[in-house]
Formats: sequence, C-alpha cells, structure tokens
Amino acid sequence: MKPELSRILRPGAVGPKGRTEQLEATPEERAILADRLGLIALDALSARLELVPAPGGVIRARGMLRAAVVQSCVVTLEPVPQTIEAPIDWRILPPGEEPAEDLDDGPDEIESEPDGSIELGEALAQDLALALDPYPRSPGAEIPAEAIDAAGSPFDALRALKKH
Repeated sequence: MKPELSRILRPGAVGPKGRTEQLEATPEERAILADRLGLIALDALSARLELVPAPGGVIRARGMLRAAVVQSCVVTLEPVPQTIEAPIDWRILPPGEEPAEDLDDGPDEIESEPDGSIELGEALAQDLALALDPYPRSPGAEIPAEAIDAAGSPFDALRALKKH
C-alpha cells in the first residue's frame, strides 16, 4: 500500500558530504493524511532535513517538522487550530538491518527498503502523528461539573457489576 505522503530517497542520493532535503505535502496529500490522522484539516506540512552519512552504512537525518493542523476540541468538538514545530532525529538503517528494540531516548530508526531506497514521507507522517496534541481543547473549554458528577467514578460502575 502506497503511503499518503510518499517521498522516496533513492540509494546513493546522499553522497559523502551529505545532502539537504526539503519535504512539502501537496494539498491533496494533506487532505488524505488529515483523514488518516482524524484531523479536521492539515493546512501545511513540511520538513527540512540534513542527511549525512554515518558509520555502518547508516544515514543520520536531522531537521524540523512544521505543520498547521486543526483538531476537534475534546470537550466542545469546536475546531482547535494549532501550529506544530517538532525536531526530527532519525537514524536511517542500511537494507536488512532491523531497528533496535530498546531505543527509548535515542533517535528514531527508519528501515530502508531492500533496494536501499528510503520512504521519507511516511516517516514524516508518523512523526506528525506523534507530535499531535492527544487532548486538544478550545480556550476555556471545561467539562461541566454536573457531567462529571453524573458519570461517577468508573470504579463505581465496576462495583455495581460485581454486586450482580
């Protein structure tokens, strides 16, 4: 399946001195990606990457993701526009090398295709998904106290089930 945002870097495109890549999503790609991510709108998505060779056939990619998104408020469902700027730090692995399983603090590891090509667009889309606010709220939006009291504790509901 082809990703919504496909930007393939061909093998050998990063020479010994490195390379700069500018990624920018088209309006059509942004609309499809907004749907995938459950956004009201994705008005802009771009990244500038500095790619440099590293030991072991790895390519190091560093840069900045920039996006303008509109999400639904979790309380009122009103549109919440947001600007996202998030650093990018990737280790692009050579073909056949598997990502390490225990990398919590290091750069994200991106797998290469068997032919050595690299799908930068999907990696950017995944970074955007991680940078989104999981609970966007309109300014001043609050859950009414009566709604909280009426719902009660989830543990109350479990206790009621246990009694039956």
